[in-house]
Amino acid sequence: MYLPKQFAEPRLEELYRIIREHSLGMLVTHTAAGLEANHLPFLIDAENGSCGALQAHVARANPIWREVTEGDPVLVVFRGVQGYISPNWYPGKHETHRRVPTWNYEVVHAHGTVHVHDDEKFVRGVVARLTRQHEVEEAQPWKMGDAPPDFLAEQLGHIVGIEIRLTRLEGKRKLNQHHEARDREGAICALEGRGNHGLALAMKETAR
Repeated sequence: MYLPKQFAEPRLEELYRIIREHSLGMLVTHTAAGLEANHLPFLIDAENGSCGALQAHVARANPIWREVTEGDPVLVVFRGVQGYISPNWYPGKHETHRRVPTWNYEVVHAHGTVHVHDDEKFVRGVVARLTRQHEVEEAQPWKMGDAPPDFLAEQLGHIVGIEIRLTRLEGKRKLNQHHEARDREGAICALEGRGNHGLALAMKETAR
């Protein structure tokens, strides 16, 4: 991706954070039919290899797990906070009118190789970890043990595991870093007033 130096995010811990907080990734593969994109909730295993690994599952009816070849290069895209920025939010605009609209965002491009796991143990582990991650804030978190064993086994049989062994992570955080402080503050205040607190907070942290 186009990555100006001021927007580059090289810190692995930040890239992992974006993946964990915005875990629906777009898996891009190149098959005999051309480019394919599948949208899957991923887990990040930071301890697996130098860049980590991603784990997910797909429906058995989804042909993608049969169309890829073991070890094929793939790309997974994760989009973090994002939003439109109006030039009217910049104090400097009202003095010179030399400001334009833009879009601020965080994104991670995860490059790696794809590996299919058509086995119950791997799939069960992925579902269990995904469940724990996303049920943690529930008053009574759902767990796999809540479902009857025969029903759970049947459901697990309908999915196939996917692992992406990461070779490279690219991060971009375009958050008004190249604007003067008062214009950044004006945009942050406007975003907060419109309820986009996530993007406003990311811009505050980048400014610090």
